[in-house]
Amino acid sequence: MQRRTLVTCGLPYANGPAHIGHLRTYIPADIFVRSLRKQGRNTVFVCGSDAHGTPIVINAEELEVTPSELVKKYHDHFDQTFKSLNIIFDKFGSTESETNHNRTTEIVNALIDNGYVFAKEIELAYCRTCNRFLPDRYVEGICPECGAVARGDECDQGCGKHLEPGEILEPVCKICRSKAEYRVQEHFFFRLSEFKDFLSDYLDKLEGTSNARNYARGWIDKKLNDWCITRNLEWGVRFPGHDELVVYVWVAAPVGYISFTEEWANEHGVDWKEYWMNPDGDTDIIHFIGGDIIYHHCIFWPALLKGAGYTLPKAVVASGMVKIGDKTFSKSRGYVVWVNDDYLDKGFHPDFLRYYLASYTSHTKELNFSWKIFQEKVNNELVGTLGNFIYRTLLFAHKNFGAVPDGEIDPEVTRNIDDARNAMIDYFNEYEFKQGIDSAMNLASFGNVYFQSNEPWKLIKT
Repeated sequence: MQRRTLVTCGLPYANGPAHIGHLRTYIPADIFVRSLRKQGRNTVFVCGSDAHGTPIVINAEELEVTPSELVKKYHDHFDQTFKSLNIIFDKFGSTESETNHNRTTEIVNALIDNGYVFAKEIELAYCRTCNRFLPDRYVEGICPECGAVARGDECDQGCGKHLEPGEILEPVCKICRSKAEYRVQEHFFFRLSEFKDFLSDYLDKLEGTSNARNYARGWIDKKLNDWCITRNLEWGVRFPGHDELVVYVWVAAPVGYISFTEEWANEHGVDWKEYWMNPDGDTDIIHFIGGDIIYHHCIFWPALLKGAGYTLPKAVVASGMVKIGDKTFSKSRGYVVWVNDDYLDKGFHPDFLRYYLASYTSHTKELNFSWKIFQEKVNNELVGTLGNFIYRTLLFAHKNFGAVPDGEIDPEVTRNIDDARNAMIDYFNEYEFKQGIDSAMNLASFGNVYFQSNEPWKLIKT
């Protein structure tokens, strides 16, 4: 039986519009899926919007809308944006769906039953002014690891460390800016520390890009701390038996990969368990993600799957980061290119952007978006090389024959076509999208030289 391939993309957060940084993941993944299907591989491509977490709740409060309304707005936005860019998923779901709520609950219950979840009293930041606990991005303070200013769940300005509830120093409420205090409350933890040996072996076998494996190994060499998997929020998947708590977003979000597959399978009369509950089966699961969420996908997620008895991913493909005009990407400072406002709504063709992002540099390296370089690549490469070859050959055939004429093909041409096709397949299968595209463009360059040197406009007169 032919092996199945399930390709997923990191979920866009349903809290704001699409920017060019998002596309560093989705466009190469779409190219990869198209390549697999041209090779005859049985491939399913799923994604969906991440609908939970404190940023959504905070944003909804500021906009005076419900989290559900905010999520629907941006879910629809991303769905339509991807379609406009010819990024075609077999299923684009939402982690707020009933399927995802049910699947998350079942996985958490499986972890509880298998002894991988425990209760613990911890100190949590509490705002007396707002009269509530401050989960994740409701609080900011000082990173205990490096001393940088950090948000409650991550040292985003410093060392990048994931921060557990109660770890941040000098906590301040982000809503009212009051100094927070610590209060004790019971929460639930996943025994991540028990998976150290498993993860070490798993990373040795994990395929994909080396940046994902190497980054994860760096954390494995350190102490693995157990993860708090509950939060004080009204919005999210309820933790079993505790309606005052919700499941941490980094549990419910990757479970979306499973629930979206489940929804697709139900729509097509397929058993989703063949993909996700068949560890020794014939399915290859490949995650395309941004470089900022490697820890979650290479450490936390496989440990959850192992603990609950689900199929493990075969590969994790992590993209490099994005700069705008040599400036570090920053929405607050204006170093951002919005996919719709700055590109699609200006009338630019989606293939120009797809080409630029996939061919600019290696998938794992930092990509700089520059309108000047964008213009040069479109004009010099897409128009000057590929477009020129297609135009001059088809125009010549049309003017002189009314169609592409029959005839013997020069073995040199056949050999170059075969070499280019084989190179593209090999490079795409190794996630080297730039080199694969370069192979196609080299074939177009060969075609231009061949056409010019053989001067068919003279031959037709003889």
